[in-house]
Amino acid sequence: MTNTTQFPLFDPPRPGSNLLEWTVSELSRLLKKTVEDSFGQVRVRGEISGLKAASSGHIYFDLKDENAVLASVCWKGQANKLGLKLENGLEVVATGRLTTYMQRSNYQLVVESVSLAGMGALLKMLEERKKKLAAEGLFDPSRKQLLPYIPKVIGVVTSPTGAVIRDILHRLADRFPRHVLVWPVPVQGEAAAQAITAAIEGFNALPEKGPIPRPDLLIVARGGGSIEDLMPFNEECVVRAVASSLIPLIAAVGHETDTTLIDLAADVRAPTPTAAAEMAVPVRADLLEQIHKIERQLSQIMQRFVLGHYDRLLLTGRALGDPTRVLEPLNQRLDERTERLALAWQGYIRRYASRVAEAAAHLRHPRDIIKIAAQNLKYSFHQMQVAWRDVLVSKTNKISTLGVVLGHLSPRAVLGRGYVLVQNKEGQIITSRAQLKAQDTITLEFQDGLRKAIVDGE
Repeated sequence: MTNTTQFPLFDPPRPGSNLLEWTVSELSRLLKKTVEDSFGQVRVRGEISGLKAASSGHIYFDLKDENAVLASVCWKGQANKLGLKLENGLEVVATGRLTTYMQRSNYQLVVESVSLAGMGALLKMLEERKKKLAAEGLFDPSRKQLLPYIPKVIGVVTSPTGAVIRDILHRLADRFPRHVLVWPVPVQGEAAAQAITAAIEGFNALPEKGPIPRPDLLIVARGGGSIEDLMPFNEECVVRAVASSLIPLIAAVGHETDTTLIDLAADVRAPTPTAAAEMAVPVRADLLEQIHKIERQLSQIMQRFVLGHYDRLLLTGRALGDPTRVLEPLNQRLDERTERLALAWQGYIRRYASRVAEAAAHLRHPRDIIKIAAQNLKYSFHQMQVAWRDVLVSKTNKISTLGVVLGHLSPRAVLGRGYVLVQNKEGQIITSRAQLKAQDTITLEFQDGLRKAIVDGE
């Protein structure tokens, strides 16, 4: 049997004790307040692991080092403002406030900002991203497009207030003035990557014959800066937009020694924005000089060609001699043959005139021919009349004979001998008793006329 005095069923009062009694909620709230007051703003360095993005937009992950793990959360509103894409294995410095999660007796870091933990972590992240995008073929040389030789419209994606756009416009004006469209974007900071991506995609989405001309060439540019300043041009969304651009694109980010991932994805990399303008268009003055040079060369070639053929023509003329001497005997032969031809035609005409006269003597006079033809026609007409008269008489006799035969075969021919022709009211001839029924009206045709009658009941 249990001793209730040794193990009481309820907590009895303890006189003289100053130990406070808390509920779980009270103690949890006190711990939460203590933690938040003591660690209201902290910076924590660690490696990201267990990264999970909830459908609500919140991001959950752990910060760890070789000895401990710190649960962390970045709420949706703050996650959209992070200038860094969180990835597992990335070493970062997270800034935020420490709090507790009372339902599980856990403490966690509410992250407000994240930055890479030193240059090594940044370079490691870029190298891993470079390998990933290269494996997808975004840097493949076979994807590169040729730049148009003289583009009509050039689209520039850069800051509208920096020296970069002024350098590009000045260089284009010096070399070969072109129509330039500027899509203003921030070139560093949290919003830069999305703005640059939207600008590249926006230029590509312009219709070819729309109110805003579609560029033939794009330049994405900014001046030099630290690797952190150039980070927007290393973001995946920007690299993918550059690689998928249907418009040929020049990347001109930073100075000659600066390298970003869009340099690898672009069709051409320029060491500086000014160099990009030089790659975009040729020098107009040089082209004009080249055209003039070619024009002079063509003129010299044509001159040499004409003079050479003129000299050959002169030599050929000397070899031929005076053409009039060649024509003199030919003219004489032509005169002789013209005279012989005239005499030959005269003799030919005389011979055929004599033959026509002989033939005319044997021909009858047209009046005699017409008279003979008239006699033949008259005789033929008489013979035709006789033949048709015989035919008509024969046909008339035959028709009369057939009429007599038909008269004997007619049913009305026997009406004079006491027969009657019976017809119903539709005029059909009745040949059988079964064709009639009682009270039918019939017509009786006698030799001298018609009579109506009604059939009796029998």
